[in-house]
Amino acid sequence: MPIHLSSRRQFLGQLGGAAILTQVAASPTAEVDDGLIAVLNDTHIGAQQSPTAAIQMNLGMTIDWLLALPKRPAAVIINGDLALKDGQRGDYERFAALIAPLQRAGVPLHLTMGNHDDRAVFDDVLKADASAVNSKHLSLIELPAVNLFLLDSLKATMITQGLLGGEQLVWLTKLLDQHADKPALLFAHHNPRLGGDPIHFPGGLEDSEELWRILAARKHVKAYLHGHIHHRNFFQHEDIHILNTPATSYVADKKTSTTGWTMLRLTPHGAEATTHTHQPDHAWNDLKVELKWRTS
Repeated sequence: MPIHLSSRRQFLGQLGGAAILTQVAASPTAEVDDGLIAVLNDTHIGAQQSPTAAIQMNLGMTIDWLLALPKRPAAVIINGDLALKDGQRGDYERFAALIAPLQRAGVPLHLTMGNHDDRAVFDDVLKADASAVNSKHLSLIELPAVNLFLLDSLKATMITQGLLGGEQLVWLTKLLDQHADKPALLFAHHNPRLGGDPIHFPGGLEDSEELWRILAARKHVKAYLHGHIHHRNFFQHEDIHILNTPATSYVADKKTSTTGWTMLRLTPHGAEATTHTHQPDHAWNDLKVELKWRTS
């Protein structure tokens, strides 16, 4: 179903109302790398920011880098906190203008909701239909080698904690069982309160234990990717990889973190996660981590 930002930009939303954006008339000659997935999060775009502000320059730099790839990724996921603080209309209008080059290039772009987003305002600006699951934005992206499940962990705007809720967990369980033929990777903005740094657990996903009972029992679930923390580290819980991916916007502690994005290269038995940073000389830049999927 079409999402109209303006008369000059058209976006598509489908699969249960999820915010799935693709160029309406993608170039038929554009090549796609089916094994490459780009992960961004915490863009925090604000209407009043200067175009030369670091937050906007960082997102622009990331988009330019993606567009310079010899083949476009099979999916670009921006994993929550699209808006600066509380999801103002102007924030989403500015955000849409910044991601427009990806749209024009025919790059499949997928968005999730974070705690600094406002679902109703986002829906109104992008004309996105809400899904049948308590107005949340959920999506299944079927790629040749993996299935990507995009979840909506927004409990309420400006509430730090996340929540999936019973209806969404039922939806996820059903879809996971129906698509058990390929590895499943899950994306949500909030970190689970499991397998990571306990200092961040209070602000994470409230129903983490309920979620993990579902995931651990389904051996085709391989990884959970999140943002929210504005840092980078990788963990495992019950052999499921947990990837905390860096923000594009800003960090809390410049001594330990920097901004950037993540590229997932699928391999026969897992993936290679490469961090790219806006700070060229940072220790994280071009840092690769091999992820081996758990076996059934």
